[in-house]
Amino acid sequence: MGAIEREGYVFHIEFSQITKTAAIHVTKEGDFVTELTFPFEGNEPTQEHIDNKIEDYLNLNMKEW
Repeated sequence: MGAIEREGYVFHIEFSQITKTAAIHVTKEGDFVTELTFPFEGNEPTQEHIDNKIEDYLNLNMKEW
C-alpha cells in the first residue's frame, strides 16, 4: 500500500498479518506527527477502514482549531 496525501498530511500504511494490527504513520512536511493503530480482519485492512481512520483523524484535528 502506498502513502495517502490529504490536507497537508501524508499517511503511510503498514500492517501485520500475524498480529492482525494495522498502523498509519502520520507525517506533515516530513516530520512525524503520530501513529494511528487499529485491528483488522482478513488478509489486510480494507481501503474503506483506512479511509475512515484518516477521516476521523482529520476531523478531530479540524475541531481543535
